[in-house]
Amino acid sequence: MKKIRYGIIGFGNFAERAIMPAIRSVQNSELVAIQKRNLENAKNKAVEHSIPFYFDSVEALVNSKEVDAVFIVSANSQHHRETLLAARAKKHVIVEKPMAINFLQAKEMIEVCELNNVKFMTGHMLRFSPLLRRMKEIVDSGLIGKISFAQSHFVYDAQLSQRKWVLDKKNAGGGPLFDIGIHCLDSMRFVLNDDNVVKVNNLMNPQHTETGVEKTSLLTFQFSKGTIGSVYTSYETSYRQSFIEFFGTKGSISAFYFTPSNTPTTLEIKMGKDGLVDTVNHEEISVPNLYELEISHFSDCILNDTNPLVDSKSSLHNQHILELAINT
Repeated sequence: MKKIRYGIIGFGNFAERAIMPAIRSVQNSELVAIQKRNLENAKNKAVEHSIPFYFDSVEALVNSKEVDAVFIVSANSQHHRETLLAARAKKHVIVEKPMAINFLQAKEMIEVCELNNVKFMTGHMLRFSPLLRRMKEIVDSGLIGKISFAQSHFVYDAQLSQRKWVLDKKNAGGGPLFDIGIHCLDSMRFVLNDDNVVKVNNLMNPQHTETGVEKTSLLTFQFSKGTIGSVYTSYETSYRQSFIEFFGTKGSISAFYFTPSNTPTTLEIKMGKDGLVDTVNHEEISVPNLYELEISHFSDCILNDTNPLVDSKSSLHNQHILELAINT
């Protein structure tokens, strides 16, 4: 089987823990190169993990003839520049979310990838989750009626994160809304099959400064089909938790811990009758490694010249919503 040869740009703890093993676990992909800012550190990691090539510059990695595609796992502020470099070197691009720190950057990333005829995908790996796909199936079936409200939250203690740049506006672009709220937002849009958010309001604490970002955010919005939604995110909690819920005219569906890979989760389905909860059903769903699924899918898209599941138009609209949120 032909394999897509990946280089990882921004080989830090997350890439080492999640992206590297995922690339190595799928049949149509292989890891051949990494990039770190320090050449000695890059060499040490390459030797430790038996990676053939290592670089201290993005330019050197994307110009390597040994690399077919890149997975960009650097700070948010670097995504734009690194995507343009990769695309112009004719390398296909997966970039971690959020895809950029503003709408214009995101738009140019897509345009340059299209101009150079390379595949582009933002790393919204939750779209591959069997939990979200089951939720989407239930919503599409009409079982819980017309969806009136959707909500999600994702919280953790950022003081425990090794990515110290997440609190720096220049590097992050935004706080927990950019970092983890984008997962909530994209998941809700996917389940509802509603690409357009038409109204946005956001409360942040503290407000952004020239150097700092919010630590807690409450985003409210309305979808084009009328559904109202909210996303609560925070860096100021003592434990990590995620939750997603959809309320319909006949019932509701919800799940805690909808974001992790390699874990069982429970989908709760509540149905109402005569103003009371009539039935409560639980479906146990095993969520596999979502990074493996997204990488395998992206490699298939390259090999078969098909379009990625996470399309550029949808990613660009996510960026538009984020921009509206931090400017309201």
